[in-house]
Amino acid sequence: MDRVFYGRVRVQKATCFLFFHEKGIVRNLIHYLKYRNQRQIGDFLGRWYGEILAADKALPALDMAIPVPLHPKKLKIRGYNQVSGFSGEIARRLCIPHREDLLLKSTHTQTQTRKSRLFRWEEQRPAFRVTNYSDLRGKKVLLMDDVITTGATLEACVKALKRAGEIEVYIATMAVVP
Repeated sequence: MDRVFYGRVRVQKATCFLFFHEKGIVRNLIHYLKYRNQRQIGDFLGRWYGEILAADKALPALDMAIPVPLHPKKLKIRGYNQVSGFSGEIARRLCIPHREDLLLKSTHTQTQTRKSRLFRWEEQRPAFRVTNYSDLRGKKVLLMDDVITTGATLEACVKALKRAGEIEVYIATMAVVP
């Protein structure tokens, strides 16, 4: 996972829980989580992966967990952020604060599931902003998302978080497209 961000943005460590294949069970789980109001899937995956991360001796003591945010329009349509349950459960297992208030999506973009790598990268550049830099300065942050394909969304989030200065970013996702 670390290679996804190599040469693009500095990430201390990136990890994922599952592999996402176009015709696999993980695709179905995430589809039901995102589009069929099955929030308990995110909670379940977060509890499971949280136990694994809590037992990982190589993972340093983190200060907070932050889910990749949805734009308010998309949040209103969907009714929830599909990453929140996952990240909240991991935060609970790691005994760290779950902060959904520090990173906001300020630009509304269309779904990226069928877009090219270049288009995703171009579209995500100014999309995220931090609400309070002082809460992030000097911290070790676990940034979480559902699926990583090109890494453009997470790259844009990391860049926004890094503007706080002196911050270490770790990434955990539900799944990765191999």
